[in-house]
Amino acid sequence: MTPVVAIVILNFNGRHYLEKFLPNILAHSAGNDVWVADNASTDFSMSWLSENYPEVRTISIRENKGYAGGYNEALRQIDSKYYILLNSDIEVTENWIDPVITFMESDQRIAACQPKILAYDLPTHFEYAGAAGGFMDYLGYPFCRGRIFDTREEDLGQYDDEADVFWATGACLFIRSDAFHQSGGFDECFFAHMEEIDLCWRLQNRGNRVTYCGKSVVYHVGGGTLHKSNPRKTFLNYRNNLIMLFKNLPKGRRWKTILFRIILDGVSSVRFVSTGAWPDVFAIIRAHFAFYAMIPELSKREKRTTYRAPLYFRSVVWEYFVLGKHRFDQLTGMRFPTTPKS
Repeated sequence: MTPVVAIVILNFNGRHYLEKFLPNILAHSAGNDVWVADNASTDFSMSWLSENYPEVRTISIRENKGYAGGYNEALRQIDSKYYILLNSDIEVTENWIDPVITFMESDQRIAACQPKILAYDLPTHFEYAGAAGGFMDYLGYPFCRGRIFDTREEDLGQYDDEADVFWATGACLFIRSDAFHQSGGFDECFFAHMEEIDLCWRLQNRGNRVTYCGKSVVYHVGGGTLHKSNPRKTFLNYRNNLIMLFKNLPKGRRWKTILFRIILDGVSSVRFVSTGAWPDVFAIIRAHFAFYAMIPELSKREKRTTYRAPLYFRSVVWEYFVLGKHRFDQLTGMRFPTTPKS
C-alpha cells in the first residue's frame, strides 16, 4: 500500500543538523516514511545515518545538484501521495502533519501548502524563510505575512488561519506528488533559491491553489547551507529572481519589469557599497551577466501558459523603505482570499 506521506530531507554536509533534529522529526512523524536524500556529502552523513537510524530510508546522489536537482532526483524514486520537503535545520512539533494534510484533502485543487514557520533562535517571532506564507510584488520582490525584508513580526496569533498565498516555502513544503511531477518539478537551472517560488507560480498557472495552514508549526534555524551574508547566496537570489520573472511573466510585461529590476538592482548595489560589502556588489554584477547568457536557452524552452498567479500590484520596496510599512497588514490593498475559491 502506498504511504500517504513521505518526509524527504535533502542533505548536504548537514550531519550536525541531522544529529540535532532528526530524533525530533522521527518522534513526531510516526506512521510516515522518513527519507534522507544525500547530495554527495563529505561529512560521512550517510554512514552515520546507517549506524544510528537504520529505519530512515536513504537515497545517495552522486553529485551536489543543489536543492532543485537534488529533490528532483530523489522524488523520482519515492512513491507517495504527498511529499513533505523538509530542511534538515527544522524542529517540528507534535501533530505538525495532520492539520496540513486534512486541509489539502478538503480541496483537490490545493497542490502545495506550508505550515507556520517560526524562528528557532527567537521562537516568539516568524522566520525569514516563509513565515506565514509568501507573496510577491509586480517587480518580483518576495515577502511574507509576518516578514517583510529584514523585519520579522512577533507571532501573536494573527496568522493562525488557513489562507491562499502566492508561494509556499521550500523549507517545509507539503506538495501533492502528482502535481509536482505533472508540473515538471523544480527547474534545475535555479540550483538553489527561489525554485519553490517558480514552482508555485507554475502550479497556479495550471489552476492549482498554493496555501498556508497556521494550525501546524515548525521552527527553522535558517541559513543552514548558505548564510545570508554569503556572496554566493546573493548571486543565486539575484540571478534566479530574473530567471523567474523571464519564465513566468506575460510577454507584454516581461521586459518592462526586468528593466525596472535592472535599475533597482543597481540601487541595491549602491547600498552594498555604502556598507563596504564589495563581494555582494560583484555577486550582483555576475548574477546579471549569468542571466543574460541564459536568455537564449530560456527562450527555446518557453511554453505558452495561462496567467493566473495573483501578484501584488504595488511596490513592496516603495512601501517598506519609503513609506515605512514594515508589517503585512500595513501594506496598501493587500486582499488575498482566506477561503477556498468558488
